[in-house]
Amino acid sequence: MRNRLMSLALLTTILIATPLGAQNKVTARIPDVQDAPIAYLLDTSSGQVLYERDIDRRFMPASITKVMTTFLAFEWMEEGRLFPQQVYGVRPDTFRKWNRKGSTMFLPADARVTVDDLLHGITTVSANDGAVVLAEGAAGSVEDWVAAMNSRAHAIGMSNSHFGTPNGWMDGGKTFVTARDLGTLAQAMVTRHPSKYRHFVGATGLKYNGIEQRNHDPISGVVEGADGIKTGFTNQAGYGFLGSAKRNGQRLVMVVAASPTGRGRNKAAREFIEWGFRNFESRVLFGEGERVASAQVQDGGVSEVRLIAPRGVRISIPRGSNPDVSLSLRYEGPLQAPVAKGEEVAELVVSIAGMPQHRVPLVAGEEVIEATALQRVFNAFKGWAT
Repeated sequence: MRNRLMSLALLTTILIATPLGAQNKVTARIPDVQDAPIAYLLDTSSGQVLYERDIDRRFMPASITKVMTTFLAFEWMEEGRLFPQQVYGVRPDTFRKWNRKGSTMFLPADARVTVDDLLHGITTVSANDGAVVLAEGAAGSVEDWVAAMNSRAHAIGMSNSHFGTPNGWMDGGKTFVTARDLGTLAQAMVTRHPSKYRHFVGATGLKYNGIEQRNHDPISGVVEGADGIKTGFTNQAGYGFLGSAKRNGQRLVMVVAASPTGRGRNKAAREFIEWGFRNFESRVLFGEGERVASAQVQDGGVSEVRLIAPRGVRISIPRGSNPDVSLSLRYEGPLQAPVAKGEEVAELVVSIAGMPQHRVPLVAGEEVIEATALQRVFNAFKGWAT
C-alpha cells in the first residue's frame, strides 16, 4: 500500500462577481486582544479557518457546556434513543438542588415536561434545571449522561476538552474546552442536524410556567443571518460566546472567550462575525454529490470508484482577490474491494495562496463488490497488457 498523491487541478483565477451589497450598522473588525484574548472564526461551509488566536488554550466554558448537551440530545434523537415528545418528571433532589439556581426555566417540583420544552429551555434561556432533568431522564443519571457527552465529544474530534456536568456549573475545573474544539462541536451540530438546529436554536425568548425570559445571545437580531448559539460566564474564565450565522449559503462559526466584561464580549462577537462575512467570499467548487475524482480499486468488480463530497465543496477567499487555488487527492491506495457506497475513503486537500490548507472528506459514490474469478483473470491480463 502506498500513499497516493494526485494533482487534480490548478485554478489560477477565480472571478469575484458578487457585489458586497448593503451593509448593516455593525462595525466589522477582528476584536482587540483585550476584548477577546481567545478568538476563532471558522467557515463551516468549506471547513476553512478564517482567523485564529490562542485557540488551543483551555478555558472553562460555563454555560457553553450546554451546547454539548444539546448536541448529544440531537444525536440520540437521530439514533431513536430520544424523542421530542417524551415526558420527564423532576426528581425531588433535583428540584431542591437546582430550583432558581443560576439561569433556569423555573421548572416546578411537580413538572411533567417534554424533551422539546427542555431543549428549548436549555438553548434559549440556559436552563440549568432543564439540563439536569434532561440528563437524568434520558440517561438515568447525570453521571451516565456526562460519560456519554465525553464519549461523543471524543468521537467527533474534540481532543482537548472534557465535561464534568451537563450544564457547565462550577465543578472545580473538571470541565474545560478549547476554541478549536468548540468550533468542531458547532460544525458537527449544524452539518449533521440542520433541521434540529433550526428548531431548537436561536429563539429570541421563552415563555414557560407563566414566566417570560429573553435570550442573551449577543448577535441574533443584530447581525444579519445570526441564529445562535450560546453564551457563558465564570469569574475565573470571564465571558465567552460560541456563535453562528449564515448568509447566501455561507455559514460562519465564531468563538470569543476570556473576555473581561460581558459588554466587551458582545461587541467583539458582533464585529468579529461581521468581519468574516464582509471580508470573505464563498464559492462553490463542486456541487452536492458531484464527482470530484476517482480512486483505483484492487480486486474489485470495477477498477475504479467515483469519489464525491456529500455536501459539496466550497471555498472562502478574500473578497476582491484572485488567489491561486490547488487541489490534490490523498488516499491509501489502491483501495481494497469491497468498498461500501458512502464509505469515507479519501480526502481532497485544498490549498489557497495566503490561507491555511484545509481538507474535505470524500466518500465512495457507489458500491464496489469483490471481483469474480473471471474478472480477476481479466483484470490481471489488462494490467499486464498496459
